[in-house]
Amino acid sequence: MTQQIGELAPPNRLMLTPGPSSMDPRVYRALAAPLVGHLDPWFKGCMDDTQVLMRQIFQTENRLTMPLSASGSGGIEASVVNTLEEGDEAIICVNGVFSERMAVIASHTAAKVTKVEAPYGKPVDAEDVRRAGKGKKIKIVGLAQGETSSGVLTQIADFRKVADELGALLVVDTVASLAAVPLHVDRERVDICFSGTQKAISAPPGMSPITVSPRAEEVFRARKTKVQSWYFDLTTAMNYWGKDRLYHHTPPVSLIYALREAMRIVMEEGLEARWERHRVNQLALIAGIEAMGLELLVKKPADRLPTVTAVMIPDGIDDAKVRNQLLDEFNIEIAGGLGPLKAKIWRVGLMGHCSQKSYVLLFLAAMEKVLIDQGLRVPSGAGVGAAVQSYTHAHSEAAVVSR
Repeated sequence: MTQQIGELAPPNRLMLTPGPSSMDPRVYRALAAPLVGHLDPWFKGCMDDTQVLMRQIFQTENRLTMPLSASGSGGIEASVVNTLEEGDEAIICVNGVFSERMAVIASHTAAKVTKVEAPYGKPVDAEDVRRAGKGKKIKIVGLAQGETSSGVLTQIADFRKVADELGALLVVDTVASLAAVPLHVDRERVDICFSGTQKAISAPPGMSPITVSPRAEEVFRARKTKVQSWYFDLTTAMNYWGKDRLYHHTPPVSLIYALREAMRIVMEEGLEARWERHRVNQLALIAGIEAMGLELLVKKPADRLPTVTAVMIPDGIDDAKVRNQLLDEFNIEIAGGLGPLKAKIWRVGLMGHCSQKSYVLLFLAAMEKVLIDQGLRVPSGAGVGAAVQSYTHAHSEAAVVSR
């Protein structure tokens, strides 16, 4: 039986999700560039460029800095399985689905794993980690700087202090925060830091940037047993991304083109300017959301992740109907909650290319219309009006600072 399949024609969505994010046209053009072999001399130069840009975005001089051929979850796995072996102890800070995933992956090793938890919507308290590790020999302390499932931002500094006291490596998940939130891997002494390409970097999904400190490299070399994963063994994977470029596996060449171009766009804008853009756009989004009478999951402003805003779903409003109408009528995609937050929150992403004033104002106008259609009383124009005031205030502040 022959079935005719039509030409591929995906819709052009506005991806206001927690990832993937929409991409700059330059990144699409890079994806369409001619394919070359992964051992081609020209491609080796492309790899050099990619590593230079990645070190700049991570703010590091680490030798072992490269994109893994995997999603952000692959970054979690590589970070955990390269460090932990039988007899080791790990503390994982859990305040959402993805920090929980780090704990789950760690539990697949022979190490003893202790979870230090906080309610979804709040960061873990570093003091709780200190108490959990007291008197123990802890190999790693793991946390998510940005918890994608709940929109929570965790400050790294206090956990670095605790990790130092415990003699532990600090492993930080920056999947939802890299290139949108201040991060200085070397200055903050993060031992292993990983991310995802499809979020604030605004490249296609499928790669996980990772950087490893010299101290963590020494831990890898001192292992008594083999890493339980061949594919994610960084001591061998680095042979391909090291100076000798020795074959390890066939990487996604076109995705690396796109990542290289996306990171060029990041550095053209400048990290500090990009961090500020994400901050200002989220403040405007929050002002608009609250003006419409909606509440946020994360109550404390300092704990709010600039890339993902978790909005509480009002009583009597159907989660899926709102999201489907936004998609069908306005071509805007947002995400629902995961795990215990399923059907309780919407997650609105302002990541990378999607963190723009025009998109914030469009979303607020569209959301007002959809909520009214779904039976919620919303003050007319309140969301957009509050966001405009927020932008005006931010512009005024910037003008004063620049004088």
